[in-house]
Amino acid sequence: MRKTLLASAALLTLLPAFAQAGETEFPAKLVRHAILPANTIIAAPADAAEHLKTSGKFTTPDRTRAEGLGTVVGKDGVRETDLSLPFDGQPMQGFSGIKAMADGTFWTLSDNGFGSKANSSDAMLMLHHIRFDWENGTVEAVETVFLSDPDRKAPFPIVMEGAEKRYLTGADFDVESIQPVADGFWIGEEFGPYLLKFTRDGTLTDVIATKAGEIEVKSPDNPTLVVPANPTAKIPAFNLKRSGGYEGLALSMDGTKLYGMLEGPLYGQDGSVEKDGELTALRVIEFDIASKAWTGRTWLYPLSAGGEAIGDFNMLDATTALVIERDNGAGRAPVCADPKAPAPDCFQAEAKHKRVYKIEMTEENGGKAVRKVGYIDLMTIADPDKRKRQGGGEGFYDMPFVTIENVDRVDETHIVVGNDNNLPFSAGRALHKTDDNEFVLLDVADFLAAK
Repeated sequence: MRKTLLASAALLTLLPAFAQAGETEFPAKLVRHAILPANTIIAAPADAAEHLKTSGKFTTPDRTRAEGLGTVVGKDGVRETDLSLPFDGQPMQGFSGIKAMADGTFWTLSDNGFGSKANSSDAMLMLHHIRFDWENGTVEAVETVFLSDPDRKAPFPIVMEGAEKRYLTGADFDVESIQPVADGFWIGEEFGPYLLKFTRDGTLTDVIATKAGEIEVKSPDNPTLVVPANPTAKIPAFNLKRSGGYEGLALSMDGTKLYGMLEGPLYGQDGSVEKDGELTALRVIEFDIASKAWTGRTWLYPLSAGGEAIGDFNMLDATTALVIERDNGAGRAPVCADPKAPAPDCFQAEAKHKRVYKIEMTEENGGKAVRKVGYIDLMTIADPDKRKRQGGGEGFYDMPFVTIENVDRVDETHIVVGNDNNLPFSAGRALHKTDDNEFVLLDVADFLAAK
């Protein structure tokens, strides 16, 4: 019964766009599918400290050091996955932002490592220049750039503070979004949240704190926050949930502005969540590259019903952009009867809301909500030509991953979309198998042309 329903849902993508709860859905067709296997481990640079030659040593439940390779079982909640830590080297996983280049290659990046400051001090931060062999379904790493801070630009001690080579780790920054520019890279990160600037060889040059209008934005991982010594004293103020910083960072078409989009909403001093009407809203914040200063202009991105976070953000033209919006579910079936009581033989919460939206942000709606032009549903992508290499069902492909964090336009009719597999903690494709890094090329001509 379920198989029939899913196949029927896939067929909807072949029909003309239709309205659903005031939003317009557009069809998407799978054109190509490429996979980077989950267990893709690369060596740390030869000049890296011994501490960085292996990774995942502090992923034990109590954060005590794991002495042996492969002694910590990877888990998605209570479900065991098929990979264990620590790793002999650095995993090339966690792709969390993508940018298409004119030569047909792409830049992407690995995020903070294993999910938090506390467990990622041996996870190296890196950018990847990649190429897809769509015909054979593979991902080629053209170049990997390891990020470092030789000039002590970080305004706080880093993990490798006293090392000869000051490589940056996932306990220093949580890098989540990327924009290549002529003189290097702009990176959006979540711990501050900060905007980071790197040279082409990965050297940190700027760490810029966030202001949304007159509001100083800080997460609980901001290094300037200090817990008071007296337990009766007031806790320092922060106005963003952990992991709520820059999941999206877009570059204006003329290259003069950056637009940072927070993954989570801002909170008021009274604990209220920023909203647009009844919908939770995320801030989009404009940054002037020449002056390296916030302009004061912002927009609100209202999450649709079922949406809990965004995954990536890239401009299409001067006023329109692509945004991934998602829920926190993973997998399709079997689903646990009670998500508050998960079991090892079922998915805790089903993946349902996985979409790419086209939005419009203009002078007129500055300070207000962006306009949502329409969306494509990543759970029901038509596959009439049988291009998928895994996943989906009869006539369709799906992306039932908890985090889908890569989207950009490839040409006038196609976009690329990819997941962040949170190695080895996400298993949405199968109950006990770590998700691979999947990238798809989608034909979405009507969606991109929509006004």
